[in-house]
Amino acid sequence: MNPHISLPRHGEPSNFGGAPPSNQSEGFRMPRFFKRLFKFPQMDFEMAIWEMTSLIIAPKKVFRSIYYHKQTKNTWHRPDPSFTYLLSFFLLLTSFAWGLAYARGITNIVAITIIFIAIHFLLVSVLVAAALYVLVGKFLGPGVPGLPGKRRQGLFMRPGEGEQLEYGYCWDVSIRAFVPVWVFLYVVQFVLMPVIAKEFWLSKLVGNSLYLIAFAYYFVILFLGFNALPFLHHTELLLGPVPVIATIWLISLFTTNLPKHFAPVLWAGAGLRKDV
Repeated sequence: MNPHISLPRHGEPSNFGGAPPSNQSEGFRMPRFFKRLFKFPQMDFEMAIWEMTSLIIAPKKVFRSIYYHKQTKNTWHRPDPSFTYLLSFFLLLTSFAWGLAYARGITNIVAITIIFIAIHFLLVSVLVAAALYVLVGKFLGPGVPGLPGKRRQGLFMRPGEGEQLEYGYCWDVSIRAFVPVWVFLYVVQFVLMPVIAKEFWLSKLVGNSLYLIAFAYYFVILFLGFNALPFLHHTELLLGPVPVIATIWLISLFTTNLPKHFAPVLWAGAGLRKDV
């Protein structure tokens, strides 16, 4: 599938903050990302589907297109909520699957659905994006307001202000990094749950390896996302948690069956309707 990249409208600056140029006297504009939340015809779902597929097969391709977007939109962030909506929809489907298979009653199914989307995906992504905005800006890039850095910058990018680490871009990277977590822990783990939750060492090896792959892949995508920005330095430090995750995985092979104790349906606080 070839992604469709729409051309910018003439004379319309696009940035996450939607702040007007300095020669305009009007007040603060609502961020364009939020202005487009319910404008579904303007959303590029074809691009979102291509990105989700490429994040598993060839994640580097996803972040190569940001140079084109920067040249045409003057921002690294893509103010298009289609990816957020699409992944939320897929989480909705998987929450129904987990709920119908393991939860006790309709109330728990609804609770699982809300927690999967609102907490596991959206809230965690907001917190991760905020942490990356501060930490990456402080230690790897131009800096953020109130923190030491090579250059201070605002939360939103204004046209003509040069290279900046935008919170919107941190959000873009964090929600894309969630894709392998969803694939391996919400989809593949669900399919294999009747087998990998058994108390056999081979079950433990396969099941625990899903957690290794999912979380290691998460940090790899974070690295690729920020490594694509030319003004950041030493982004390989974002791969630091991967050896820690591998060590925990190795220890878990002789201790804990992770799928039996950390399946997403258990993260949602729902009781199991049947033994797995």
